Amino acid sequence: MATQKFMGKHKLLQRLTAQTGSKGMARAILIKRGQMTPEGVLTSEGKARDAMTAEERAKDRAAKASNKKPSAFVYNPKTNTAKLKKR
Repeated sequence: MATQKFMGKHKLLQRLTAQTGSKGMARAILIKRGQMTPEGVLTSEGKARDAMTAEERAKDRAAKASNKKPSAFVYNPKTNTAKLKKR
């Protein structure tokens, strides 16, 4: 998977570009999410997301969707997803 090299912090645009195959599409997504201005500058929300690793972002997405803490999830780097830890 091409995105495996963009797992660290400050790789938000590069990772999304690798996932979508297009820098323009990645920028459009970030702009729609309110994480980037039309001029290509990260907003405060975008900077906060950019400061996270891919794992932290995946766990944050899962936590917000389920109203649980990010620590309740385990990350799968192959799919860039987080699932609840088994008890």
